[in-house]
Formats: sequence, structure tokens, C-alpha cells
Amino acid sequence: MNRVPLFQMARNAALPAVAILIIGYFASAALVGPNGLLALGGYKSTLKVKSEELQRTQAMRDRLRHHANLLDPAKVDPDFGDELVRRSTGQVRPDEIIIPRN
Repeated sequence: MNRVPLFQMARNAALPAVAILIIGYFASAALVGPNGLLALGGYKSTLKVKSEELQRTQAMRDRLRHHANLLDPAKVDPDFGDELVRRSTGQVRPDEIIIPRN
């Protein structure tokens, strides 16, 4: 058995083998890595949850902005002011029905 051709063959195959291993590593990372194709489903569900949270937060912000406009020191809404005072002093009962005036 001649060792020179075997050594030469191993040496010739080393570079392509390393290249195949590197390509395989990056291909597997592209599929199953934290930012790979299989993680796309997780991103979509996270996006849905975050979009719903954003809508709730925007609705709360709009409600608070409306209440802040009602409490403007230049022109306080008397009904809203009365409601806040009664709520903070404990004068509102759970069975009360508020009828808005037009």
C-alpha cells in the first residue's frame, strides 16, 4: 500500500470537505436558527399579540386624552368633574345609573 497517494487524496479532499461543512452550518442556521425560517411562525404570533396590545394601549391613551381634555382648567366639564369628585369621596354606589343630559 502506497501512502503518498492516500495522503495526497486526503489533502485534496480537505478543502472541499471544510467548504461543505461551512455551507452546511450556515444552511442549518438559516433553517433552524433563532432568525431562521422555522422561527417565522413564532414571529407572526408575537406580532399578533403585540398588535393587540398596541390597540389596547392606543384605546387607553385616547380615553385618557379625552379625560384630560374634559379636565382642562379653562373649561372643566361639570358632569365629569362631579363624577370624579363623587367617585373619589366614595359617594358613588354600584347600582347607580348615570343618564347623560343632552
